[in-house]
Amino acid sequence: MSADEKVAKDLVETLKDGRNGFTSAAEKLRDSDSPEAASTLERLAEQRAAFARDIVSMGHDYGDDVDESGSVAATLHRGWLSLKDALTGDDASGVLGAAVTGEDHAVSEYEKALAEDDLSDGFRTVVQQQHAAIVAARDEVKALQRTA
Repeated sequence: MSADEKVAKDLVETLKDGRNGFTSAAEKLRDSDSPEAASTLERLAEQRAAFARDIVSMGHDYGDDVDESGSVAATLHRGWLSLKDALTGDDASGVLGAAVTGEDHAVSEYEKALAEDDLSDGFRTVVQQQHAAIVAARDEVKALQRTA
């Protein structure tokens, strides 16, 4: 398995988790005192879906199948799992705090990917662009949390 394929699989799983986490958080906040936060989270869920599609498409161009589900062990370590507990309450700040935790994990996964020496130049460029957007999204969610 190439470095691109391994990293792509990991990032696609991270992006799927982020999409699902943002969608769940948005649903929770839609009828709260923070409907504007719900709109932002819905937009970020769509961003994560688009990022995953881009990586999967790039993998297919190279003959790699990167849209496979990860292992059960990997699932247990994903950053968005803390969101489950926050979604049981009605506290917007708690839901957004869990989203920040998920984003911290996503940033960490992208930084780990960028530390990989053997990535192809084209894939590294995509990962760098997505990393910058995910850092910006995390900052945006942190700002929402401060105002919640």
